[in-house]
Amino acid sequence: MKTSLILAIVYLLGAPFLGALLEGLDRKAAARMQGRKGPSLLQPLYDIHKLFCKQSVVVNSVQDFLVCGFLVFVAFTGALFFWGGDILLVFFALTLAGIFFIMSACSANAPYSSMGAQRELMQMMAYEPMVLLTAIGFYIATGSFSVRQIAQAPVSAVCYLPGFFVGFLFILTIKFRKSPFDISTSHHAHQEMVRGVTTELSGNILALVTLSHWYENVFLLGVVGLFIINSSWVSIPAAVLVCLAAFLFETLVDNVFPRVKWQEMLKWTWIVTLAAGGINLMIVMLIQ
Repeated sequence: MKTSLILAIVYLLGAPFLGALLEGLDRKAAARMQGRKGPSLLQPLYDIHKLFCKQSVVVNSVQDFLVCGFLVFVAFTGALFFWGGDILLVFFALTLAGIFFIMSACSANAPYSSMGAQRELMQMMAYEPMVLLTAIGFYIATGSFSVRQIAQAPVSAVCYLPGFFVGFLFILTIKFRKSPFDISTSHHAHQEMVRGVTTELSGNILALVTLSHWYENVFLLGVVGLFIINSSWVSIPAAVLVCLAAFLFETLVDNVFPRVKWQEMLKWTWIVTLAAGGINLMIVMLIQ
């Protein structure tokens, strides 16, 4: 219990810095793929410091409240996960955080942010089935929804759930807001909707959204690591390496594939969910 509490506190204090370093690594790796030197690994920290120093222009006070709710629930999601809580509750809290983010965009009553909010809802429709299947898969493989007990299983969950692992990596492209599925708020969609969900955000409020995304990215990589970790200490460095490889793979996908329409995103995400997650689920249930 004491170790779990320490992990939760370390996440709350350290995730923003780790998330910033991951974003810096993403920019650096993308630049190298494009034949450029790229910015410093610490550039995201400089950027968020600049945002906190700027004056915020807020459409209404409700938007402030909803963005803060987004940050609180994302941080709560990760803290509950690293504390070793119920993984179903963890995923439900993550969904609630996403709803706060969408409502903050809708509250602006602006065309580009409203378009981004609608696309964000479409993304949730695409990835939520795989997220719920992942929780069910962990239960079937280990007999528990507790993150602590899943991590202490004698055999890594990925041995029973390779299809779930592939499906979760697939939806990470959506959650990390990478091409080809970055349709709601992205650097690839400037020509059609500016910044989508975050168009009407600036200054401190935009910095809080950036901070929330860093918390969320670290949590999602933690779920990837949960597939690998077991009762052996050797699994911990293996999980870290797999998380790093998964993150760099998403960067590669972002730089290789062009952005697709939302119809294609929805179709292929559900196909992968049914093919990888559904078939794997049936096989595990038959074996056990």
